[in-house]
Amino acid sequence: MPNRVGKFALSFTSVVLVVLFLQAISAPDPARAQAQSERDWKKIVDAGKKEGQLSIYMGQWGPVIDAGVFQKAFPEIKVVRTGGGPPQIMQQITAERRAGKYIADVIVEGINPNLTVFHANKMLDPIKPALVLPEVLDESKWWQGKHHYADPERQYVLRFVGSPQYGSIYYNTNLVKPGEIKSVWDFLNPKLKGKIGARDIRQPGPGNGAMRFFYYSPKIGPDFIRRLFGQMDVALFRDTRQGVDWLANGKFAICFFCSADEVRKANAQGLPVDTFGAMSEGAGLVSLYGTIVMPTNAPHPNAARVFINWFLSREGQLALQRELNKSGLGGVDSLRIDIPKDDVTADELRNAKIDYLDLDARKEWLERTPIVTLFEDALQGNKK
Repeated sequence: MPNRVGKFALSFTSVVLVVLFLQAISAPDPARAQAQSERDWKKIVDAGKKEGQLSIYMGQWGPVIDAGVFQKAFPEIKVVRTGGGPPQIMQQITAERRAGKYIADVIVEGINPNLTVFHANKMLDPIKPALVLPEVLDESKWWQGKHHYADPERQYVLRFVGSPQYGSIYYNTNLVKPGEIKSVWDFLNPKLKGKIGARDIRQPGPGNGAMRFFYYSPKIGPDFIRRLFGQMDVALFRDTRQGVDWLANGKFAICFFCSADEVRKANAQGLPVDTFGAMSEGAGLVSLYGTIVMPTNAPHPNAARVFINWFLSREGQLALQRELNKSGLGGVDSLRIDIPKDDVTADELRNAKIDYLDLDARKEWLERTPIVTLFEDALQGNKK
């Protein structure tokens, strides 16, 4: 009996030792993983340099490329940028593909067209496997401790900017005291009837993100839109410069969806216009032109990977914030949280004290049709 116990104990100990050994050799080794990542990165860079060229389609935020920061870091890779607004880039890439031409290596644009057109039509390769640099892969360096994607698969349309959307509401400083209005519901005060202007959001431009925030926020919702545009005698305009002019000269006391850039310029000139900022209901968060994708059949796939990893690194995201600020396009707040925000304008800076509704996190929140329908119905009610 003692011998059997001893043999069992020895056998059990051996099994435990084997299990511990197997666990040890299979456990992830951070140093080994980082070394492998660095080797992978060097291979990609070397292959990208051999390809020697990068074709990037990047419109509104093109100054980031034109500043030459990436070109200086990788002089062996010649950068060719194709610009234009989102509709032009969408049309050009679609036309190229119909003609059997595959020119784009990387596309940096907004949710539209990257998600709504290119992803929807299966024109993209997954970008997630292209992320190699440890500082890019480390999700603790990003807002909310994770990478943010616009596509439901979380593979294709990577978001790198989260810009606060406070509702795009501005006021004439001679006619309104901002402390009097703390909630969006305060804009329904009868004393403001006939004193509010708004850009017609049926056309693309300022206000579309704000309307999505109003519509989908559980603290605001469709009833606010219905009452604002159906009961407050809101005057509509389409020319963004004219809207700010009318706000400055007192035609409106309040302007919904005026152009932020035009308001900043007017404010710098000493005109009596300013922004309300966040209301008590919080704010929305949008990507603007801040999504990046990899089209299928890219002619320079390794150069594309070099750019993507550089652009999402600390250096690349700092360049994004800095160059957009310098260009006069206004600052943007990168979703990287481990970089300084000195180049981010106050109205574009995320605030930890504000409750944000991430409007680009769910595909259904991108839907504008019910919002436009509600807007038009409210306008009809206003005429009755």
